[in-house]
Amino acid sequence: MVVCSAWICRYASSNPHAFLWRSSFLNARRRPLENNSTAAAAVVTSAAITGTPLQPTWGPNDDINMVMKFGGTSVATAERMQEVASIILSFPGQLPVVVLSAMGKTTNLLLQAGEEALITAPGSISSLPPLRMIKELHRDTADKLKIDPAAREEVEALLSQLAQLLVGVSIMQDLTPRARDSLVSFGERLSTRLFAAYLRASGIPARQYDAFSIGITTNDDFTNAEVIYDATLPAVKAALTRGPGQLAYLPVVTGFLGKGAGTGAITTLGRGGSDLTCTLIGAALGLPEVQVWKDVDGILTSDPRVVDGALPVDELTFEEATELAFFGATVLHPLAMQPAADRGDMGVRVKNSYNRTAPGTLISATRDMSKTMVTSIVLKQNTTLIDIGSTRMLGQYGFLAKVFKVFDQQKLSVDVVATSEVSVSLTLDPAKTLWERDLIDEELDSLMDAFKGWATASYRRGMSILSLICSVEKTNFILARVFGVLGREMVQVELISQGASKVNISLVVADGKAKGALRALHKEFFE
Repeated sequence: MVVCSAWICRYASSNPHAFLWRSSFLNARRRPLENNSTAAAAVVTSAAITGTPLQPTWGPNDDINMVMKFGGTSVATAERMQEVASIILSFPGQLPVVVLSAMGKTTNLLLQAGEEALITAPGSISSLPPLRMIKELHRDTADKLKIDPAAREEVEALLSQLAQLLVGVSIMQDLTPRARDSLVSFGERLSTRLFAAYLRASGIPARQYDAFSIGITTNDDFTNAEVIYDATLPAVKAALTRGPGQLAYLPVVTGFLGKGAGTGAITTLGRGGSDLTCTLIGAALGLPEVQVWKDVDGILTSDPRVVDGALPVDELTFEEATELAFFGATVLHPLAMQPAADRGDMGVRVKNSYNRTAPGTLISATRDMSKTMVTSIVLKQNTTLIDIGSTRMLGQYGFLAKVFKVFDQQKLSVDVVATSEVSVSLTLDPAKTLWERDLIDEELDSLMDAFKGWATASYRRGMSILSLICSVEKTNFILARVFGVLGREMVQVELISQGASKVNISLVVADGKAKGALRALHKEFFE
């Protein structure tokens, strides 16, 4: 307690709310944890609304024990940032690293500004509508959050650098991938500075970090960089581990960003990049769990836009979550789960920033599947079914090699595959190709021509994939019920495939029947 008192005295000299911090900390330690969460949530939510000082819920000598990532919708406005602060402080004894995305649609506005800069004179850059909207949003947020002058100067300096970069794009008449990464980085760099400044102004010791400054290192594949784990993990651990005699503080880190190993330039991590930042930090610090906060109650049994009765899923394995993501469910990108999967003993919990008391979904390496039949059902529409056959290849090796060589040459990836010795059926998602939307039929005809002379090939557009994430040990029982449901619904199955992961069964049906089939299957297994 002597150390705690000394810390309070030192901190109070620069922060008038330090004694409120100490009182909250001591009271939190006296109350049972399960009762304290609700109380803390009420206190902090009230603080966020009224503007009264916020109160840390960890001790001055505590170490980081959580990573919490919040996406763009969660920090889209000053009010949402205040709500995020209340969420962070509603878990007594939890000292997190907070990872943030850019505010709202800022990333889109930055990209739009870059494109417009290419056709705008250098002297007119300041009048670009996207740039003006970005400046207005962040200045207005700074005003509402009442951040300190030093932090406001940082924000203004970044806005000035952004404008200068756009002038450079205008002069050079070029927006290279490297410049594009630098451009979009301003979103996260601005949001984290505003949020950290708000926390400090409210009585919370917080520090802002750019991810590239704490050691997240990538290759130099701009706009979709790959993390170099051997360099990143030890560097992040060193940067965020509290040193001897150093008092506890809350780190606020930019998501989505890294530093190229060769160039030293800012890189972006591609789709799911902020979630990946979260899991990287958790893996580096050896934490048992990290949290990704979204706008739904975790991962659901189906798409709530199609199925009214979609329910939260309590647990998933990394394999199950990867299959869900592959077939179109809005979950974590597989690359974002990789650091946790590699560790094996770290879970990723998906929670709802609009419903903090919901337990969310825990994704981990293993779980008890003994009582599981079907975990989730996902629908992927607008796919194309391709049938390829050749009786001439009967008894000869190399048929599948020849088939997939065609797709390799065309740089096309397939989704679902069913094969025999002389035929193969597969699905292709035109949205994943570089084909122009109005030229898809022509491109498919050209693809069919590649098989002429040694195989017959045909395609059918307007197909959907229904994927059941399920227990492989109960496949027979599941399929019996599935075909019973689809028979009653008069749904013809064109292809069936079981994934190599052994946690999914995929069925290809016509688009027009797909949503009805999904609702009927969900009712069969979950309602």
